[in-house]
Order: sequence, then C-alpha cells, then structure tokens
Amino acid sequence: MHRRLALMLLASARALRPIASLRRGAKTLRRASAAPTMSDTHFDYLVIGAGSGGIASARRAATHGAKVAVCEKGALGGTCVNVGCVPKKVMYNAAHIMECVHDAPLYQYSGTESVKLDWNKLKTARDNYVTRLNGIYGRNMEGSGVAKLEGLASFTGPNEVEVAGTKYTADNILIAVGGKPTMPADLPGVEHCISSDGFFLLEEMPSSALVVGAGYIAVEMAGILHALGCKTELAVRGEKPLRAFDDLMSDTLVSEMARQGLTLRPKTTIGKVEDVNGKKRVTHTDGTVLGEYDEVLLAVGREPLTGPLALDKAGVKLDEKNRYIAVDDFQNTSQEGVYALGDVCGNVELTPMAIAAGRRLADRLFAGVNGKADYSDVPTVVFSHPPIGTVGLTEKQANEKYGEGNVKVWTSTFVNLWYGPMPIDPSDKPRTAMKMVTAGSNELIVGLHVIGVGADEMLQGFAVAVKMGATKADFDSCVALHPTAAEEFVTLAPWGEGAGDKKGLGEKPEPQI
Repeated sequence: MHRRLALMLLASARALRPIASLRRGAKTLRRASAAPTMSDTHFDYLVIGAGSGGIASARRAATHGAKVAVCEKGALGGTCVNVGCVPKKVMYNAAHIMECVHDAPLYQYSGTESVKLDWNKLKTARDNYVTRLNGIYGRNMEGSGVAKLEGLASFTGPNEVEVAGTKYTADNILIAVGGKPTMPADLPGVEHCISSDGFFLLEEMPSSALVVGAGYIAVEMAGILHALGCKTELAVRGEKPLRAFDDLMSDTLVSEMARQGLTLRPKTTIGKVEDVNGKKRVTHTDGTVLGEYDEVLLAVGREPLTGPLALDKAGVKLDEKNRYIAVDDFQNTSQEGVYALGDVCGNVELTPMAIAAGRRLADRLFAGVNGKADYSDVPTVVFSHPPIGTVGLTEKQANEKYGEGNVKVWTSTFVNLWYGPMPIDPSDKPRTAMKMVTAGSNELIVGLHVIGVGADEMLQGFAVAVKMGATKADFDSCVALHPTAAEEFVTLAPWGEGAGDKKGLGEKPEPQI
C-alpha cells in the first residue's frame, strides 16, 4: 500500500514539473503509470538481457521507484563477466606472471626453470570466480527489488514480450542482449574452429594455435597464448592488426610481436580448415597450407543477438545495413517506449559505455533527468603484450577532422625502467611509445595514445583530463611523478612553451561553497 502511494505521488510530481524538450530529435517518453497494476506480469520497465548495461539500467530504475524486471536465459553478467573482460583479464594476468618469470633471471633470480602453469587448475579457479560474480549480480538485483524472468524473451507486440511461455507487458522496454562471436558459415571446416567463447572452455593449454583476426580480441587471445608458452601465430587479412588504432600503437605492437617471437601472418585469408589426425590443417585461399595446429581460434568479428527477439512484432527497425538496432542519441528505437543500448546498437561496444548509457536512460525515464550518454572521447584499453591505452582521435582522424595545418603531434619512445638493468643489448629491450595529438591554436588535446608497461592502468586519469578539455599547457603545468612511464605525458618536449602556458603564475579555481 505504501509503495503504491509513493508511486502515485512520484507520478503526480512529474506531471507538475515541466520536462525540458529533448535535444536532437529525442522522442516523448512513456512514464511509469500513476496507478500501476498489481499483476505480476506488468512492469514499468522490462529489460531484456542481464549483461552489465541491462542490469545497471534496471537497478537504477528501481532506485527511482519503478517496478522492474530483467529477462535472461543465461548466466548473469553477460559477455563481460562470463566470456569477456573478466575471464580474459584473469588469463592476461596469468600471462603477465609468466612474462615476469621469464624476466626474473635478468634480475639475477634463479630457479625459474621449474615454474610451470597448471592450466586446468587455473581454469577451475577462474570459473569459480566468475560463478561468484554471477551470484553477486543476482544478489544485487534482488537487493534492488528487480525481478528476474528466466528464459528466452521475444516480442509479441510493441509493449509485450513472451518469456518461457508467459507474456509480460511493460510501459518501457529496454533491449540489452549484447552480441556473440561471428563464426563464418561459408568457411569450409568452420566446425573445427573455436571462438573467443570457446577459448574459455579449453581444459588444457594447446601446444600450438592459429588465431585469425585483426581486432583487439584476436590480438589479446594471441598474446595470452604466446606468453603462456603456446606456439602461436596471428593471421590478419591486411598488413597488420589493430588498423583502426593510431599507427604508432599498431606499428609498435607489430615490432614487439616480432621481438617476442609471435608469428604474424599478414595478408592471409583462410580458405579451409580440416581435421587431420586430431590436428587442424589450415589452408590459405591461394592453396598454400599454413600449417597444422592444436586449435584454430576465429576472432573475426561479433554480431548482435537480435535474432530471437522477433523485432518486427514490436515495430523495431534495424540500421541501413540490417545489422544493428537503429537508435538515436537517447537510445530511442523506431518504436515508442522501446529502447536499445550496448552491442546491439554497434556504437562503442564496451561494457562501461553500456553501463553509462543504461543509467542515463533510467534517469531520464523515471527521474525526469534530461540527459544522455556521451559517446565521445571514450577511453579504450587493449590487453595486448604490451598493453595499449587510447582516448580520442588518432593522428589521421585529427588531420581529417581539423586539417593537417591545425594539428600538432608530440611523441616519445623510450625503454621503460623495468628493462633498464637487464644485461641485454639495448636494441633488444621493449619500447614504450606515446603520442599526444592536439588541435587548434590553443593546442587542445584531442587524442592520447600509449603502448607499454602499465599503459592499461595509466590512461584512466589522463582520459579525465581529455574529457575536461585539457591542453598541452595544462599537461606541462603538472609536475611529473618520477620515476614512472606516465611522467612522459607531462614532460613531452618542448616543455613549458605551449599556447596558454601560465608559466607557473596561474591560480587553481576555488571550491564553490
């Protein structure tokens, strides 16, 4: 009774408060009913997909007093928790430890020859950790008052879905079902290959593997396998992997792969895969046999999981390529009251981005907050070996957007102190590479890129500065943390001579109290 009264008062307050018109063509939104039905099959907000973005949006809506349910047929947490970011980072950490073991003799440690990895035990520990996270997600949903509907959801109308034989209605429905690895059906022998999902099912470490793909998933999988001792090759269709990244990042990565002994096969297109005595024989489209491997891992792309949703029954349209759900800047689909975010939309397919979009949407729908997710300058990390951190525009993108005459670039390439005392030829020591891209006479930082030890942990703070509109002079004004790799970003030469440099005479803004 108290809950019903609270919802009625909330709805009345919204009715009295004018809502600012939404910018850029945003649609009028459906509100939670002033007198919601007591039926267990009607909700103010129904979220399809219990990934990070869907759960974040659902829990946020619940804090605003909405009656919320989440539909999910699999484990809670989506791709990130179960077959993505989390288990990948565990394996990356294991690979990093093995790299430290290899480096230890160069720091005059002995006895590392006996260090071995028990892959199966690591898999068990990793899977147990993921299961624990599944439970945490479930308890968090329960604690927020979010109902869980188990089963595959499909639309039966614009505001109605069916889950496990039961139909549910909602004033607002969010599609956040994520995506899955693409396994090309036209590749002969594709059934002998595994995807990135299949990587996490391996009970033993393969002795040899061919990873196919040029994106960050392929690069990460190949790096992990190679560092752990698997003889690994990476096949890409173009000249190099990570072609969408700044050239300094991708070129440095290619050099490091060669130094580490990871075989890169550029301009390679797989023609067929055959099972020969338990090995996977891979043949190029030109007829050349690339080799025989224990595993062939295809990381050639991902596709949205929209097939089972019956979107046509809801009036939800796909984009021009008939691939992703078409949405505007406010996550609105073509059907009023139906929204979509995350990998099903194809715009910045990263877990934190989906979480931010989900929370902004819930605030707008159930708290009257006129806002949306900001898809600009989203920082990204690639857990390659070494890792890459990047935010903003590449040098090429900046030149195309602002014109070459309006763009300035600062770079630094150096050997991290980690490798300094190692008794090896300096030319054999791994390099860290950094690039700052600025635009305009004020030298506004529009891109920041780093590859090297610690890049994954380094970039987050710098990304905040970029989002705030920092300039080269702002970076120069910050005294360096020494000795660190990060200090290179605030000491890029020439130092203290940039546009707007205050020469130490500027004043920091005071808190507004």
